[in-house]
Amino acid sequence: MRDLVSRIEELKRERNAVILAHNYQLPEVQDIADFVGDSLALSIKAMEVEADVIVFCGVDFMAEQAAILNPDKKVLIPHPGAHCCLAALLSRDLLLAYKRKYPDAPVVMYVNSFAEVKAEADYVVTSANAADVVRRIEADTILFGPDAHLADHVRELTGKNVIAVPENGHCYVHQSIRRVDVEEALRRHPDAVVMAHPECPREVRRLAHFIGSTSQMVRYARESEARKFIVATEVGLLHRLAKENPGKKFYPAVDYAVCIGMKKITLERVYLALKEMKHVVKVDEKLAKKAREAVMRAFELLGIEIRH
Repeated sequence: MRDLVSRIEELKRERNAVILAHNYQLPEVQDIADFVGDSLALSIKAMEVEADVIVFCGVDFMAEQAAILNPDKKVLIPHPGAHCCLAALLSRDLLLAYKRKYPDAPVVMYVNSFAEVKAEADYVVTSANAADVVRRIEADTILFGPDAHLADHVRELTGKNVIAVPENGHCYVHQSIRRVDVEEALRRHPDAVVMAHPECPREVRRLAHFIGSTSQMVRYARESEARKFIVATEVGLLHRLAKENPGKKFYPAVDYAVCIGMKKITLERVYLALKEMKHVVKVDEKLAKKAREAVMRAFELLGIEIRH
C-alpha cells in the first residue's frame, strides 16, 4: 500500500491535481486526500486551490457538483459506478410535476441531487445550511427534495410548510438506522452523546443530543467536553472522528450503515484515474450554469462570499 500511495503522490504532482475525499470514504482514501469533508465544502475548496485536475473521491452527484462549480478544471471520479441512490430518486420530470402543482412555491434542492434537478431549483443547499436558507426565503410553502427526512427536519426547525419531493425520498443508509438501534447503543454506552445526521428518520433524531451534517458533527465532537459519542450516520465518518480526537471514543449507531457507492472507490481506483486520466465528469454547460446560479443564490441569501 505504501508503494501505491507514493505512486499516487507522484502522479498528483505531475498532473497538478488535488484529491478530495468525502467523510464516508475508506480510511486509506481519506488519508491520501488533500482535503476531507462534505460534498459542497469540498467543491468550494476546489474553487480556491490552484489545480488543473480534481480527483473527487465520492459518489456521482458529488463529482458532478465539483464539475459544476469548477468549469475550468478537469474533474475525475475514480469509479463511475459510485452511485447515490438518494439522488437517483428525483428526476427532472418529477420535479417539474411538483412545480406545476405548486407554481408559487420556491424550489430548494438538497445538494444530493443531479445537475438536471439543480438546474430547476431556486436554491441548492446542504444539510448544514438548509434550515437557514429556508428560514430566509419569503414564502411559507417550500418544495424541498430529494430527502424527505431532511425536509421533515427543516419543517420542524422553520415551522414552514416544507413539501418533500418526492414524499418518500431517502438515503438507504440513514433509513436503516432505527430508534431501537440507538436505544441499544445507549444501553451499551449510557454516558455517550448521540450525534445524528438530519437524513435520519425523525424517531432517531428525537434521541440525538446533536443533529448536524458530517462537517458539523466533526466540529461538535472536537468542541464537546463529552468523551464518548454514538454516531448515527455512515460508518466512514468514524475514521476521521477518531483520527482528529484521539482522547475520545466513537461508536456507530449500527455497524451496517455503509454506503456501497462510497466504498467502491479504492486507492487502486484513485491511482488508475490519475494515471490514465479517465472517468472525466462532464456536465452540459446550460445545466451547469443554472445549477451554479442556484448554489450561489443560497450563499448570497446567507451572506456568504465564495472566493474564486
